[in-house]
Amino acid sequence: MDSKAMDIAALTISIIGAINWGLIGFFDFNLVAFLFGSMSWLSRIVYGLVGLCGLYLFTFYARAGRTEVV
Repeated sequence: MDSKAMDIAALTISIIGAINWGLIGFFDFNLVAFLFGSMSWLSRIVYGLVGLCGLYLFTFYARAGRTEVV
C-alpha cells in the first residue's frame, strides 16, 4: 500500500471517529455502539483502528512542509 492510499484510509477512518465523537457530544448517541454493540469485540476493533489512524496522522506534521519532486 503506497503512502497516499494509507493517508487516505487513515484520514477516512479518523473522520468517521470524529463524527462519532460529535454525535456523542451533541446528541449522546454512540454510532459505533449502536452498530456493533456496546464494547463488543467488533466495536473494540473499530475504536482501536480509529486510535491507530489518529496516531498515524501525526506524521502529517512531519510531512507538512515537504514538497514532492517527481
